[in-house]
Amino acid sequence: MGDYMLEMTHIEKHFGGVKALTDVTIQVEEGEIHGICGENGAGKSTLMNVLSGVYPFGTYSGDIHYLSEECKFSGIKDSEEKGIVIIHQELALIPQLSIGENIFLGNEVKKGIGIDWDMTHQMAESLLHKVGLNEDPRMLVQELSVGKQQLVEIAKALSKNVKLLILDEPTASLNDEDSNHLLDIILGLRANGMTAIIISHKLAEIERVADHITVIRDGATIETMSAEDGISEQRIIKSMVGRELTNRFPARTSNIGDISLEVKNWNVYHPQLDRKTASDINIKLRKGEVVGLSGLMGAGRSEFAMSVFGKLYGRDITGQLYLGGKEIKLNSVEAAIKHKIAYVTEDRKSCGLVLTNSIRMNTTLANMGRISNHGTIDADQEVNMAEAYSKLLNVKCNSIEDNADSLSGGNQQKVLLAKWMFTEPEVLILDEPTRGIDVGAKYEIYQFINKLVDEGLSILMISSEMPELLGMCDRIYVMSEGRMVAELDKEEATQEAIMTSIIESAGKEQSI
Repeated sequence: MGDYMLEMTHIEKHFGGVKALTDVTIQVEEGEIHGICGENGAGKSTLMNVLSGVYPFGTYSGDIHYLSEECKFSGIKDSEEKGIVIIHQELALIPQLSIGENIFLGNEVKKGIGIDWDMTHQMAESLLHKVGLNEDPRMLVQELSVGKQQLVEIAKALSKNVKLLILDEPTASLNDEDSNHLLDIILGLRANGMTAIIISHKLAEIERVADHITVIRDGATIETMSAEDGISEQRIIKSMVGRELTNRFPARTSNIGDISLEVKNWNVYHPQLDRKTASDINIKLRKGEVVGLSGLMGAGRSEFAMSVFGKLYGRDITGQLYLGGKEIKLNSVEAAIKHKIAYVTEDRKSCGLVLTNSIRMNTTLANMGRISNHGTIDADQEVNMAEAYSKLLNVKCNSIEDNADSLSGGNQQKVLLAKWMFTEPEVLILDEPTRGIDVGAKYEIYQFINKLVDEGLSILMISSEMPELLGMCDRIYVMSEGRMVAELDKEEATQEAIMTSIIESAGKEQSI
């Protein structure tokens, strides 16, 4: 590694009266992978948007030097012409177009006044090979898994002769296998001379691939660590949150009561395809208990949870639901809410929140009757309730009138939790409750979960992070290919026991 490829010095960025960046300095060496870590709202994505021209010169203060030249980008086109390409957390692919069309969108391979499709597909195939994909470039993007779509984004970046690749939470929506594959691709690109900046909350991944890690807290640079000097997750966490988190999962004394929700002989079919996504499922939740639901991607965990929550997913649903020992019928989401059951979706941006609406409106959206008199909303009561729940969950905002899309991911997640707590549930289903948020925000949510079960709620937690399940749950059900294949008490639950259950069940299915 030689001289600095990129230097950003004393960067400041304001949004109205709010300081997003107060004093950030970062130096990136050519040919390295540079990690950026920080809590939600620390300013990581804002900094990269400054670098890539999303926030143009004149909207921030400070200096950017890239390849020894001062840069004053007026837009993203300017930065891409210099070889700086950013891949945002929300993928920018068009599902209805082919892989090849997406890769060269806005940068089409011309032949006369038209597009040279033969050359487009040939070049796309070569780029796909570089990122380890063997798919036909004529295939529609919507037919690909999220992991493969991430690789298409990288192929698209390579088509622009990228020199500095910025990846914002590239593995947030990926399972462990796809995440490892993506990181291997990035390491391979580094070996071929490319420089990369990675923003991630998954500290083990950053520790694995980064040559240097810069930590940002409250809009300012805290420190830059070198892999040569040794980097540990605990050191990163201490730098991020300003304190040590000696225990990632807050202690809780379990006080488990009677059965609250029981699901018997539950079967669900895919809404379009002729196959089951849940088969003969039997589970029990007790008051004051956190029950985990583990399984690989595609096991049917979310589909099962949504089918229970007022048949939000699936068709030809059969089986029985018992609440407090009495059988209930939940044929709609409204019926589920009425019976004090809530479901916190894994997709807060598309399905959980109305991002262009205020925190206030999002908080009360699922239970408008609670703040209404004869069909008319009591505005004062709505404000009071929204402020109370924002305070309860420590939502960091200027006002409850702020739109949800102005919040960091962790604070959006807190608003989503507030929305469903406002329905006053007795059974709470949490689907990937800490996906894409930092360790500090995770800890706050874990504390809130403990508070809820201490008050007697029953919680079903779906998570792809095994340490999270092992650290938070009293019992864990293991799901594989639409079936419950194991039930493990806290004492017997280990990562090895969970994976063994999944592998053995897959072997049994193949032998039948």
